[in-house]
Amino acid sequence: MMADKTYVTKLLKTARGQLDGILKMVEEDRYCIDVSQQLMATEAMLNKINKEILTAHLKHCVSNAQTQTERDEKVDELVNMLGKIMK
Repeated sequence: MMADKTYVTKLLKTARGQLDGILKMVEEDRYCIDVSQQLMATEAMLNKINKEILTAHLKHCVSNAQTQTERDEKVDELVNMLGKIMK
């Protein structure tokens, strides 16, 4: 993985903390809208992490591919992943 590991790790730990907080909210029967807002914040954090990783893939893995065939394969992987995200 070519993304900034320190940055990605920090964001993942933050997202994990958010999930722990959401679990506690559910266990405490907190108000549905409050739980939903926290879920959306966590989703946004995970999307930010994924964007960081996919950007690094494009900038490093695709750019540094040795052959056109390898570059095409890397681009196809990225397009496939974007297709899954955009469902």
